[in-house]
Amino acid sequence: TAGMFPRFPPPPPMPFYYTSPMQPPPFYFHAAVPVPSSAVPVRSVWAWNFREESDKLCHLAWNARYVAVDVHYPGLVHHADRNHNILTVEERYAVLKANVDALKPLQVGIALRDGHGRHLGAWEFNLRDFCAVSDPHDENSLAYLAGRGLDVDRLRVRGLSAQMLREKLLRSGLFDPRCARSWITYAGAYHVAYLLKIVTGGAPLPQDMAGFVNAVRRYFGDQVYDVARMAADADCPAMPLGLERIADHLGFRPPLGSPRLAAAAGVHALQVFMRLKYRELGGDVERHRGLLQGLH
Repeated sequence: TAGMFPRFPPPPPMPFYYTSPMQPPPFYFHAAVPVPSSAVPVRSVWAWNFREESDKLCHLAWNARYVAVDVHYPGLVHHADRNHNILTVEERYAVLKANVDALKPLQVGIALRDGHGRHLGAWEFNLRDFCAVSDPHDENSLAYLAGRGLDVDRLRVRGLSAQMLREKLLRSGLFDPRCARSWITYAGAYHVAYLLKIVTGGAPLPQDMAGFVNAVRRYFGDQVYDVARMAADADCPAMPLGLERIADHLGFRPPLGSPRLAAAAGVHALQVFMRLKYRELGGDVERHRGLLQGLH
């Protein structure tokens, strides 16, 4: 039934653990002048090091209060028959659902910060499920990603399966509803939708926008923020377009190891979120809660 949620598998129950209260972030997020940041390392994860790196993520996830996600995917194969700007929310969601249901994600970037705003880690999970010969995709999108360093042939040979990632994420505690976490993304409708597809074992997205909102709330909670929406706020003047340009404008350096792919976007999304929230927006981001660029 449209809008109904029971078709989705619920998040698994998590063991009880103590949740410490959220603390104010480091001083540099409040600074009147951008303070140059240290470059953050990105851990690239393949089948051969998946167990080691995913165990590290699970160990650190219990302390994470801010989680950023970015997903690379093979473009769009379904399009609206008229200008995106004049579509209704339901029409925009229908296009998103058609694409996410039809396509396979290529790479998932996850970055974590604790309640003090301190960096915990960033991982780039390289997925092997996509086949450029047989799976639908947009050639221009693959060419763009290749130009940024993504090798889909290497993913196919050395990557891990989405099912492996799903099982580890569901055991990590990141989706435990008892822990107050903020989920951060940039231009994030597709990023959130693809992560939802992964953690539900490839289940089709809900039939309508109400069902999608319920699904996001059930897995991610109600603290989901899109940095693109925040940067467009009237209280954030002179912000350039594009996550990398915003991060550079605010003095954040490119991550080490994989500076132009999914984990780097997660790192930058967290850095920019913390800075905009605690300086430009004075700590009040309530008006941006739950609004995803591309849908709302």
